[in-house]
Amino acid sequence: MGRIPAAAKRKAVLWLSLGISPRRLALTLALGFAIGCIPVIGIPTVLCAGLALALRLNQPAIQAANYAAMPLQLALIVPFVRFGGWITSSPVSAKSASLLVPRALEHFSAINLASRISGMAGLALLAWLVAAIPAVLLMTVAFNLMLRRIPVLKAAEAGD
Repeated sequence: MGRIPAAAKRKAVLWLSLGISPRRLALTLALGFAIGCIPVIGIPTVLCAGLALALRLNQPAIQAANYAAMPLQLALIVPFVRFGGWITSSPVSAKSASLLVPRALEHFSAINLASRISGMAGLALLAWLVAAIPAVLLMTVAFNLMLRRIPVLKAAEAGD
């Protein structure tokens, strides 16, 4: 696999920045990445699109960050459920944890299964919220520092 040509990199930076300042682009990327880690599949793309429209953020940039976070979204589901259980002092029971084993699903009624899954999703969402707030703040600062070094974005910042 070869390196990305310099012209392609410049076009990508221009496309993602579209004249916005490094500070605003940093916030966009941080929000997209954090929302991309929401431990409920299918929600992040719609949420990122709505947030970008509401806050007038760069739609391609927020979606790029969202999609970059997708592997983390899947990897963090179980840790978020456990962290949520720790936060609420209601550790995930062995019966609830057995939902992760397909054979065990035969022993639950549909209502019981839906109840357990929604409870686990609630714990995961609570844990994500607790982790996402400081993560967005830290990522915004880090991205801002990195993006200020890109000449094209420096020019956009000077125009603000």
